[in-house]
Amino acid sequence: MKVFRGLPNAASRAPCALAIGNFDGVHLGHQTLLAHLRAAADRLELESAVMTFEPHPRAFFAKLAGNLALAPTRIANLRDNLSSLRKAGVDRVIVEHFNAHFASLTPQEFIQQVLVDGLHVKWLMVGEDFCFGAKRAGNIKTLEEAGKQYGFEVVTLPAVQNKGVRISSSAVRAALAAGDFSEANDLLGHPYRISGHVVHGQKLGRTIGFPTLNLRIAHHRPALTGIFIVQVHGLSDQPLPAVASLGVRPTVDDSGRVLLETHVFDYQGNAYGKVVQIEFLQKLRDEEKYSDLATLTAAIDNDAAQARAYFAATARIPASNATDRI
Repeated sequence: MKVFRGLPNAASRAPCALAIGNFDGVHLGHQTLLAHLRAAADRLELESAVMTFEPHPRAFFAKLAGNLALAPTRIANLRDNLSSLRKAGVDRVIVEHFNAHFASLTPQEFIQQVLVDGLHVKWLMVGEDFCFGAKRAGNIKTLEEAGKQYGFEVVTLPAVQNKGVRISSSAVRAALAAGDFSEANDLLGHPYRISGHVVHGQKLGRTIGFPTLNLRIAHHRPALTGIFIVQVHGLSDQPLPAVASLGVRPTVDDSGRVLLETHVFDYQGNAYGKVVQIEFLQKLRDEEKYSDLATLTAAIDNDAAQARAYFAATARIPASNATDRI
């Protein structure tokens, strides 16, 4: 799969079947759309392409308005979204930088500059509520009229449902925020995971007996925060049991930077630089600010004890003293 930051250069603009969307999380609704895309590309002997946006358009406008709370929380980072698109058989992905210039394009400019000249679109699929262009002035009818003029077919996909409920990124976000991983996994079609390179941190965890694998979270509003029972993929042939914290670490850091810290039980290897996947199994509690490190350490002790009990009950690892140290 080829990934382009912005429109491909002239040599890479082969005619394509295209799907447009944010694809945050690449849930089952997205996967249904991508299956239609792949089938159309094969039938028409075209490359399959996806156009997505960074940042999320709503995040751009929230920042412009000076109110980041209006931005949607993020289900997945770009790495994980691209991995899911690759698994769906997409040939190329255009990650369009959503900025003031892009937001100001009229529907006609978007069609001419992006779809026709930039991507040579021959077949286009969008959601049935798709709007585009400055002030969201373009809609499906606009695209269909342009398709007749420029020679591309426009196909819409009705909402995909699960147990009578529309599958959407908003529904996935709500499930993750509530710590309902069963529901989130049903909507996603797979267990919820976050992947990334293990980076160096402040090394505070090891001083209190809980060394952690640290993954940076590029976006400031993850879809979930708190303390979780997790398992780690990428360090061993089998997933390793762990407990994790995802948030801003209010007791030890006031920068507001989001970090995913994972304490892997009884792990003694060097993980720096490795790419791991953290799979979320159960939420233990919300993130809290403690008065001192001793209180924080006691809380982590309790979290680790609950996580170990969970794994012991599911026969994943032997029961062990919660205060065991690496």
